[in-house]
Amino acid sequence: MSRLPDDVLDGIETPSAPRVWKISELTRQIKGVLEGSFGSVWVEGEISNLRRPSSGHVYFTLKDEACQLRAVMFRGSFSTVKFPVENGQKVRGFGQITVYETLGEYQISLRKLELAGVGELMQRLEALKKKLAAEGLFDADRKRPLPALPQHVGVVTSPTGAAIRDILQVLDRRYANLHVVIAPVRVQGAGAAEEIAAAIDEMNQRGGVDVLIVGRGGGSLEDLWCFNEEIVVRAIARSAIPVISAVGHEIDWTLSDFVADVRAPTPSAAAEMVVQGKAELERKIADLRRRLVMGAHAATLGWRNRLDRAARIPGLRTPLQVVEQAQQRVDFLAVRLQNALAGLPQLVRQRTMAAAQRMERATRLQIADARQTLKHCEAQLRLLNPKGVLARGYSLTRLSDGRILRTAAEAPPGTQLETELADGTVLSTVEAAEGDQHGGKNRKDPEFREIAGALGENRRGDGKRQTGPRKDGGGLRGGPETGQTLLFEIE
Repeated sequence: MSRLPDDVLDGIETPSAPRVWKISELTRQIKGVLEGSFGSVWVEGEISNLRRPSSGHVYFTLKDEACQLRAVMFRGSFSTVKFPVENGQKVRGFGQITVYETLGEYQISLRKLELAGVGELMQRLEALKKKLAAEGLFDADRKRPLPALPQHVGVVTSPTGAAIRDILQVLDRRYANLHVVIAPVRVQGAGAAEEIAAAIDEMNQRGGVDVLIVGRGGGSLEDLWCFNEEIVVRAIARSAIPVISAVGHEIDWTLSDFVADVRAPTPSAAAEMVVQGKAELERKIADLRRRLVMGAHAATLGWRNRLDRAARIPGLRTPLQVVEQAQQRVDFLAVRLQNALAGLPQLVRQRTMAAAQRMERATRLQIADARQTLKHCEAQLRLLNPKGVLARGYSLTRLSDGRILRTAAEAPPGTQLETELADGTVLSTVEAAEGDQHGGKNRKDPEFREIAGALGENRRGDGKRQTGPRKDGGGLRGGPETGQTLLFEIE
């Protein structure tokens, strides 16, 4: 047992040293002793007086059969709670024992809160659910439809519970002559899951059952836990008989509901799904019979009307009339063909003349275009003709072998040259040549000028050649006079 602090012991009244405490001092002392002695603890109780102010904190009272304890859960801790908190719930919480000094009351400040006795089961349930879902046992595409009119129904449930009585009453009321096979099993407690799985397998081995109901009445999560066991879920999954899961009430759910072909909210609802009422079935048969009669009557009237309309068609009443009309049309087309053939030569002549006229116009246009093109080409040839350059005062000098004279080095003294002018050619002999002997690669191309007579004779001071009078009174231009010796000066 914890020993009280010395200052607290000093404050206890004794005959020799009485002490009067202030309320705040005493409360703080109690707070220190209480919080230091207990610290953080787990508590379990039922929620009552639940309050949720706008601050987001939650205040309530935890109580059991004899006592109660005030509890507070601040907003940050309450945000981690995964279930709706309501009055009457049995919960288990973890927190620190504290003293609220203003009211002088002790309380527990909770940091964790979970449903009592359910937290561990819910964790196991969620883990198994994820595992089986990953294997595809809950997929919708593997679920089968129920038979429309089963004759044999199997029921796996407790033979003494309310569920079997509800199922039998509904089946007897809706279809009294239905064959029911019951597999009695325990639906709660140790060994119940194994019995349920074995009964489902036995029903499949026995055969002769069209649909199977597996379930029980309502209860707590612990009561329904056998229908969450993996052995039961896998037995339902491998069943060749369509299975209806009818476990608990509408708000209850188990893993058997997810794996079964159909889930019923209650055992009575499962029985209603198995068979339709006899009166309802008879009503549907009568309705189908009435619709069949009406359809046959309507079809008969339709064929009779079609027959009457066919009888009024002239071609069907007098078949030869159709042949005669066809013959008349053939005669009409023959006349049209003869008339067309009679006018065909004239039409051909007209079309031939029109074509000839179009061809003639096209030929004229082509000839005109060709002439225009020819004139253009002729003008281009004139521009490109070397003779045209000579006509503008230039000359072309060739060596004796026909090569064109390009540099002074190619015409040493004594070389015979032939100079072509616009109006003829002049033969000359080189007496002297000046210029770059390497072809003029390092200087500007030399300019040749013809000189009449000896080098330096008949020249003005500007170095241009002088021209003498012609017999006809004109001067010499573009070439030397007959008998003159031509020299070339290179500048």
